Amino acid sequence: MNQDHLSHQTLLKLKRWNTPTIYNGWEQITRRDASKECFNLEETVDFMPELGPIVGYAVTVVIRPGDASIPVENPDGWSEYRKYVASVPGPKIVVVQDLDKPHSYGAYWGEVNSNIHRALGCVGSITDGALRDVDEIRTAGFKVIARRMCVGHAHSFPLKWNCEVEVFGTKVKPGQLIHADQHGFLVIPKEDEKDLLEAAIFMDENECNTMISSARASHGKPLDEILREFDEASAQFGRAAQKRFQRKGEW
Repeated sequence: MNQDHLSHQTLLKLKRWNTPTIYNGWEQITRRDASKECFNLEETVDFMPELGPIVGYAVTVVIRPGDASIPVENPDGWSEYRKYVASVPGPKIVVVQDLDKPHSYGAYWGEVNSNIHRALGCVGSITDGALRDVDEIRTAGFKVIARRMCVGHAHSFPLKWNCEVEVFGTKVKPGQLIHADQHGFLVIPKEDEKDLLEAAIFMDENECNTMISSARASHGKPLDEILREFDEASAQFGRAAQKRFQRKGEW
């Protein structure tokens, strides 16, 4: 295991929670602007929601499928790029920036490329480009969050890699921890990795013990009593978050 990475056990535990739950914990521990930073600012589409969340460290690549000159200028690009991907410890999420956006001339992800990357330790991808062969990618157990589907591949050739990219309005650097599912993705700053799991679990339990518990116990009660109990639960939620993180939390 890379010493800079979280343990495999911790990553598996993070995978048990959806991305909004991870966000709820992250916003309590980060110094970033949690209302604007580190998550997708544009709509994403999860083409394999049944595979659940993916958690991994970013490997990055830039493509321009509409440019036929790229494969000619660097005919060894695929081989060099795959060596880069293979050199990075997993689990890995491939973050692909498509410079043809908003057009989609070709798909980077299809049956062959997804199986190759799965063999190289990648669990999925986030791309603001396109994919095809959706059923075959799903069979490979490779999750793709993308902008759309398309028919062809055009010149989906690695232009550059191991560099900062921007997808769905969010910048991602190689090696950053990502948590992603059907809701979108969250790019975790390095300084927030260590306490992320504990914070997410705490905030989920805080919700269950206060707001959710109050809502589920409301059946048959008078409306004024229900509203009063919601106010009390909200205050209890805030006190617990404040005591643990010195922040009030969502409610």
